[in-house]
Amino acid sequence: MKVGFIGLGNVGGKLAGSLLRNNFDLTVRDLDKNLTQSFRDLGAKVVNSAKELAEQVDLIITCLPSPKICAEVMEAEDGVISGLSENKIWLEMSTTDEAEIKRISKKIIAKKAIPLDGPVSGGCHRAATGNIAIFVGGERKAFDKILPALTVMGRKILHTGELGTATILKVITNYLASVHLVALGEAWTVAKKSNLDLTKAYKGIAVSSGNSFVHETESQVILNGSYNINFTMDLVLKDTGLFDDLAKKLGAPLEISPKVVDIFKDGQKKYGSRAWSSMIVKRMEDINNIDFRAKGFPEELTDNEPEEKGYEI
Repeated sequence: MKVGFIGLGNVGGKLAGSLLRNNFDLTVRDLDKNLTQSFRDLGAKVVNSAKELAEQVDLIITCLPSPKICAEVMEAEDGVISGLSENKIWLEMSTTDEAEIKRISKKIIAKKAIPLDGPVSGGCHRAATGNIAIFVGGERKAFDKILPALTVMGRKILHTGELGTATILKVITNYLASVHLVALGEAWTVAKKSNLDLTKAYKGIAVSSGNSFVHETESQVILNGSYNINFTMDLVLKDTGLFDDLAKKLGAPLEISPKVVDIFKDGQKKYGSRAWSSMIVKRMEDINNIDFRAKGFPEELTDNEPEEKGYEI
């Protein structure tokens, strides 16, 4: 199977790297020529347009920052859709909007190609080692066909059902992660002002009913002071906005979600759209004139689990 990958950013570059590391025939496309050159040096092919990439491969993967950018890459005159033909598969691995996935997919199907949505979850450090989780929605037969590629990019692979279901599930999980992160800011505030040993507090939370994946990972770079989670404030706002908008479309009044959106808007205003998302806890540090520093925590997360072939759950 020939694979094409468009979008070599924080997550996409690591997913594409797993494909290349596992000897897939890989063609890449990104506006950043430094990124594409690094892949060329490792043996990947590089093309000059998304159309050219789609013409040359069996599976086209997009992993892009926003629904708007994805639409441009797909629908431009020299975009992916122009290069599609019968039985090619498009896998959208960005965190995006379910309605937008379905809108673009109608154009994919018109070309007799097959659309799938396949967002990932688990952090950039796990994307780097092929241990991230992947949700996939869409035709089961197409899912089975690309499963060999999925199982080198990710560890646990879930077929969520029809097209769009993976995107909805991903938006839900990102919302929960954002809530956990905001709550951690308040938890660390109380711990600090109570004069707790923050290293011991970290360990205590990790073995308690209050534990979460967000605590186990993001609390480490918060306590270090780097906040470097390889995910930025603007991306969290995109994701929390998608969740809040979906709830509104469903006619489901929510209480916490609108507040979380407002908190991240304030964080972006204070620290910038490209600030690390973990810096949202700095609002509490600044308000309370404290910091959450503790010794022995890493500046950046690394995945210490061995790389293993993924599997469907």
